[in-house]
Amino acid sequence: MSILIDVILPVFLVIALGYAAARAKLIDDNGIDGIMRFAQNFALPILLFKSIAALDLSNSFQPGLLISFYAGAFSGFAFGFSLSRFVFHRSLAECVALGFACLFSNSLLLGVPITERAYGPDALAGNFAIISIHAPILYSFGIMLMEWVRARDTVARSQPLAVMILRRVFSQPLVIGIVCGFTVNLSGLPLPVAVAAAVEMMARAGLPAALFGLGGVLLRYHPEGDKALIAVVCFASLVLHPTVTYVLSRFAFELDTASLRSATLTAAMAPGVNAYMFAHLYGVGRRVAATSVLMGTVLCIPSVWLWLHILP
Repeated sequence: MSILIDVILPVFLVIALGYAAARAKLIDDNGIDGIMRFAQNFALPILLFKSIAALDLSNSFQPGLLISFYAGAFSGFAFGFSLSRFVFHRSLAECVALGFACLFSNSLLLGVPITERAYGPDALAGNFAIISIHAPILYSFGIMLMEWVRARDTVARSQPLAVMILRRVFSQPLVIGIVCGFTVNLSGLPLPVAVAAAVEMMARAGLPAALFGLGGVLLRYHPEGDKALIAVVCFASLVLHPTVTYVLSRFAFELDTASLRSATLTAAMAPGVNAYMFAHLYGVGRRVAATSVLMGTVLCIPSVWLWLHILP
């Protein structure tokens, strides 16, 4: 019970505060959107920049850590895509969108604060190693598949697929922060004291603002849509992904305890808001993706509690 009270509930109480404030109309949709824009476009990219700039790349980027996590992620995609296509007989575009919802865990907004509260700030190296390639890999994969589906019957396209994917992926503020962090890390250039202090202030604001804003955003997602498909997405995100990651991390690659914790907890997070944004971008599977984000975030509380008891 202490894990639930001390580790998990503080994170979800901040989300609940944002939800309650939006529901009581203490802050309107424009205010919530402003908070999320601040968090996603400025504070969180700076948090990623700061963390990756200081990351010990030689020790953090373990092949076993990354293979374990991403094998679980792509297992979730294959599971969601296959059931959507062959059991529920959805269109290929919708299957890609729902598979993406199974694939894209909320590694930053939920994974980082829960891991930090459970094991301390020194336990986040594995989290940031995963996050540093999370958006580039998964967005590239999702965009490539969706654009292929949309172009199957098109004779010509306005620009090469590779150029379009690179433009969309590397125009994201989170990815820009990651790239800048790697640049500073690999170059070894120290930040001026004033710049480092400003970066630290912005980084501290990122997660609380994003969690509060996430609560306000979740108010917009009403529990509706295909219940069976929502169950598929939640199962893939909260059960299949972390189980595959845990088994590979512990038994196939025999990762150290810190890496095992980072990989499994990051994999155990609910679908991220980006899963809905991807579906919204292409106009398919939006209701299922939105409801899956909401239900997955709620169900994440008991599922993460269970994983924290399983992990050493």
